[in-house]
Amino acid sequence: MNLLKLGLPKGSLEKSTIELFEKGGWMIKPAARNYFPKIDDPELDCSICRPQEMSRYIESGMLDAGITGKDWTQENNSDAIIVADLIYSKISKKPTRWVIAVAGDSSIKTIEDLQGKKVATELVNVTRRFFKEKNIDVDIEFSWGATEAKVVSGLADAVVEVTETESTIRAHGLRIIHELMESNTQLIANKAAWEDPWKRKKIENISLLLQGALRADRIVGLKMNVKNEHLDRVVKILPSLNAPTIANLYQTDWFSVETVVSEDLVRDLIPRLIEKGAEGIIEYPLNKVI
Repeated sequence: MNLLKLGLPKGSLEKSTIELFEKGGWMIKPAARNYFPKIDDPELDCSICRPQEMSRYIESGMLDAGITGKDWTQENNSDAIIVADLIYSKISKKPTRWVIAVAGDSSIKTIEDLQGKKVATELVNVTRRFFKEKNIDVDIEFSWGATEAKVVSGLADAVVEVTETESTIRAHGLRIIHELMESNTQLIANKAAWEDPWKRKKIENISLLLQGALRADRIVGLKMNVKNEHLDRVVKILPSLNAPTIANLYQTDWFSVETVVSEDLVRDLIPRLIEKGAEGIIEYPLNKVI
């Protein structure tokens, strides 16, 4: 039987990745102290590993495909195939940012002021390339974690750290002086696996359904009944991806009207629809928009 070896990210993205796969149509059941979760697809064999290492396992062929961050594929100089950008995260559902930060009371104002200074980061290779391109000589030190605290404790003059909301940066009294890069989640594939027709089709199908699940995020369906005399004015205020679906109700002068809208519009839209003559309004969630 054909089998695709799929890597899932451990850590902060693990829960949101499993939830995304669920919306895509797969049920994944992690096991305690087990890096090989069960999935309800006999064609998939899942492993959980750190995003920092994912591209290495995929390049080596230990995994056929996997989900990791753009930052770590660049850090590892990976030549894996980038199949799709999957922009989601635990908090903001936006791309994360790698920033250069210093102590709030530091005399360092620009990246040029870091000449000859020490910079701590987990993203060593990307940081080294950045400063080399800027022709700024800095001492880059690998950080095993708690990177923000390195500046506070005087172990570094600056840090390169990832952030979504900047709350941790601010909590440590740090000040951002430069944005190094944006990163987002990616589905990547091993080159040999991508050249295999069956594996490529399986990876493409996973990509299609995951992206469909992401497009459905914060989009809902609305369904309502509208009398013929009110139809035009109801339809005029209805947003939709293309156009609303309209069907006659059997042997009546009523119509069933259905559309999809952004979730944040619903609270204002429903009262207006009622004013225009819509009745029996139903709101329902969507798993995928493809």
